[in-house]
Amino acid sequence: MPKENVERAIKKATDKDVSDYKEMVYEGYGPYGVAIVVETATDNPTRTVANVRSYFNKHGGSLGTSGSLEFLFDHKCVFKISPKEGVSLEDLELELIDYGVDEVEEDEGDIILYGEFKSYSDIQSYLEENGFEIHSAEFERIPHDTKSLSDEQRTQIEKLLEKFEEDDDVQNVFHNME
Repeated sequence: MPKENVERAIKKATDKDVSDYKEMVYEGYGPYGVAIVVETATDNPTRTVANVRSYFNKHGGSLGTSGSLEFLFDHKCVFKISPKEGVSLEDLELELIDYGVDEVEEDEGDIILYGEFKSYSDIQSYLEENGFEIHSAEFERIPHDTKSLSDEQRTQIEKLLEKFEEDDDVQNVFHNME
């Protein structure tokens, strides 16, 4: 998530009562059939849905009904941790299976763990209790299949994604574009 979005969200939260905010998820298709899921936190759902709908419409897409694209994505928790001396990747994976981790990858010297959404606290507790350094922990919607597009098509989708990212209410945007 861009630093500006985090700062905006913090500013909004301190300006108003946090209990006024609702988390809303909007789903729709962008141009060329690219599935897009937009997670928001808003104090005015009417304004937010109007904005999201207008972004889709102005860029050749359409807002879908709630849950219409959920089957295209897995909702996962993702942890990025430092490797621990004396613990092999294979041993770590075997140990973490019991805590809900279903995939372990190595990436540029870090270890990335993917687990079920509901297993977040179990995985986090295990990592903290066993002295692993957690660089990041977040929730992501990972597409089952991705769509490949031409450079021109990709540019058009990126303009739409940029529009979502600029909106103060938008927290995360996920898509199935390659």
